Amino acid sequence: MPALSLKAQSPARVLFLGNSYTAANNLPQLFASVATSAGDAAVVDANTPGGYTLQGHTTNAVSQQKIKAGGPWDYVVLQEQSQLPSFPPGQVASSVFPFAKALADSIVAFHPCAEVVFYRTWGRKFGDAGNCANWPPVCTYAGMDSLLALRYQQMADSNRAWVSPVGEVWRYLRQTQPNLELYDSDGSHPSLLGSYAAAVCFYSTVFQKSATLVKTDAGLNPASAAAVRAAVDAVVFDSLPRWNVGQWGAEAAFGAQVSGQTVQFLQQSLDAQSYEWSFGDGTTSTGVSPVHTYSANGSYSVVLRAIGCTTEDTTYAAVVLGGMGSVEPESLQPSFWPNPARDRVEWVPGTGWVEVLDAAGRCVARWPADRGEADVRLLAPGMYSLRAEDGAVCRWVRIR
Repeated sequence: MPALSLKAQSPARVLFLGNSYTAANNLPQLFASVATSAGDAAVVDANTPGGYTLQGHTTNAVSQQKIKAGGPWDYVVLQEQSQLPSFPPGQVASSVFPFAKALADSIVAFHPCAEVVFYRTWGRKFGDAGNCANWPPVCTYAGMDSLLALRYQQMADSNRAWVSPVGEVWRYLRQTQPNLELYDSDGSHPSLLGSYAAAVCFYSTVFQKSATLVKTDAGLNPASAAAVRAAVDAVVFDSLPRWNVGQWGAEAAFGAQVSGQTVQFLQQSLDAQSYEWSFGDGTTSTGVSPVHTYSANGSYSVVLRAIGCTTEDTTYAAVVLGGMGSVEPESLQPSFWPNPARDRVEWVPGTGWVEVLDAAGRCVARWPADRGEADVRLLAPGMYSLRAEDGAVCRWVRIR
């Protein structure tokens, strides 16, 4: 299971790369003001040329400079041209997805601890009239908006990124508060209220906090602003995992090539910056893909701990030397998720007990293993290990 991400919550350093949808009403600064009103802080920067595409940002000198030399960024927001993601699948596959990946890869290469956040925009107020004849699905707001939702989620899922579901908040408000005007007069760009909805959405996404903490109305009608905050809570804060928020983290994985008593370990982990190996014969390594020679044939329990920026994960395998040699998953090792845990921790139900040990090795809680989950909100934030009775190795879990 993927590990939950736990970032330093304030100040958040956020770079916005988009176009006029992001530039309208100075969304980056509006987001920073919203965060300040909630008692948090954000340092923002942006490059938002009118009509720009993700493809354009891959070669734009300003965008590339900000990615490479700016920050270090905690979050980089990517917003595609407003129509492109709603176009036919073949066109999106060639004109959108490759450039979303190129930008995401570049961001992580220069800022390994940054989260890529896709700014899910909205369907035009009355659909895309200019493309309706050639592509009927965009003839209506609902059709265009549904395609945008699908394509942004695909971009996020395929790039281990988050979604800031601004368009979902807009859809919710259109359905529940039809009197609110989210659009500018062109039926495409956001009004101040629409940008405020985006800013509050980004606040709840980035800080993983309730919109009820936001104290500024940004000069808007207080009742309208309150309706926006309630919508963000309903759509975003109450469903953060749906938008991949906090769902990516270090994932430990490895392979191996066995030659006699020498094993070449092959690093296959994701989102990890350092590694701790235990080869099962009393020796260890912090190498990326170490080569280890055993002194005798036999079966050795190998443990790899992959450590990311804010999360870590552990995996196990049995290396069997002698005969053909093999590497087999260790099925009896305990597995707990999410890591770190906020409210609950889960595991594959088993027999006996699951013990919670603090950093000093003291047992501070104990749960029946057949339960498969436990509430951890009463535990003080910190580093713990969870140990299943039928497993010899603990997996470390941070609980906040």
